[in-house]
Amino acid sequence: MPGTGNQQSASSARPVPPGAQRPQQPQLQAPLRKPPQVLMLKKDEPQPEALEQETAPASSQAPAVRLAPPAPVPVATAGAPVRRSDEDLFDMGSMEGLTMADLLGPDSSRKAKGSSGSAKSQGASLPGAGAGGASNVVTHSVDDFDFDEEAFLSALDENEPVGTTGEVVSGVVIALESDGVYVDIGGKAPGFMPKAECGLGVITNLKERFPKGLQIEVLVTREQNADGMVTISARALALRQSWEKLRVMEKDAKVVQVKVTGFNRGGLTCDLEGLRGFIPRSQLLEGENHEALVGKTLGVTFLEVNPETRKLVLSEKKATTAAKFAELEVGQLVEGLVVSVKPYGFFVDLGGVSGLLHQSSISGGQLRDIREVFNQGDRVKALITDLDPGRGRIALNTALLEGQPGELLIEKDKVMAEAADRANRARSVLRQHEQAAG
Repeated sequence: MPGTGNQQSASSARPVPPGAQRPQQPQLQAPLRKPPQVLMLKKDEPQPEALEQETAPASSQAPAVRLAPPAPVPVATAGAPVRRSDEDLFDMGSMEGLTMADLLGPDSSRKAKGSSGSAKSQGASLPGAGAGGASNVVTHSVDDFDFDEEAFLSALDENEPVGTTGEVVSGVVIALESDGVYVDIGGKAPGFMPKAECGLGVITNLKERFPKGLQIEVLVTREQNADGMVTISARALALRQSWEKLRVMEKDAKVVQVKVTGFNRGGLTCDLEGLRGFIPRSQLLEGENHEALVGKTLGVTFLEVNPETRKLVLSEKKATTAAKFAELEVGQLVEGLVVSVKPYGFFVDLGGVSGLLHQSSISGGQLRDIREVFNQGDRVKALITDLDPGRGRIALNTALLEGQPGELLIEKDKVMAEAADRANRARSVLRQHEQAAG
């Protein structure tokens, strides 16, 4: 009701007479005092677009200066003065968009390299520059510096390691010691050749064999050590050259002369091009008393030449065959003795080598049995149609001596008697076949 509140407030404000007791009210605890509140003064947070403008470079040509992050927000307690930030005290807006070169300013003692040169070429203007982008900043290009390309490449060559393992190098003898020879091979240190590597065989006088100033070729056997020195060998190079030479001789089926230096139960040993060779007893013409051949010279050819396993196997018997092959040629008329009859033809001894007269080359007629023409022990004249010294094969032919196909089956003696004259005509036929083949 209206006025009710006023009456209650008037009665509550009425004074209490002395001696009168107030009705006791329940005692309330005093509220705890809270600590002083901290007043947080927050600065307006920058918008994302404003941050990108502050951190983005001023231009695409030069990176922008990154400004320091904003100072911590000042915290003030109640009744304390508020500290102002650095941005309030200093105007940082004028530095926005400046590069490091702008901040450093022009300096003639500082040599501008790629960055200043690119800024000049792109027409970048700095504070204080005049119209047209002109400035006092001194720029330089690569051409302004002294650079000798030949001297640079020469310096690289001098420091390049000389000599890799297995490489053949040339040098000059510069010093001799009791244990070896020093050779200048063009590196920062000379190469050292131990006495045992100075050549094949035993060398008793190094000074006589390697006088100072002698130009030699050596093989690098060990690369540079910590002092830049390499180990070289004349012996290793000689051995390599010997193996290469023997490989060529083997391919050409050469017959070489060797001196027998020793023997064992299996055969003989000999020296060839500084290498140790072995001749098995089965490859000797006189293998029964092979120890008596020590000190003698034999003609041999090659059975195996293997530098990897260092095996050099020779044959005296094969040398006889090779020597006989050297006397033969395709189209030549030869005479021999039938020593073996096989289902596919005859083997004919031609005086140290055997030739094969195949059944297809006996006659141009039809053969029921090859024994109709020849038998073991018969003398045969035939033409050589193919030679293979590497395999030791000789192909013979008697059909080319026939005047008409099958003549050998009827008049064998006549064909053999006229073989020399018939061979001339047969050679022309062989030449025509060779030309047609290619």
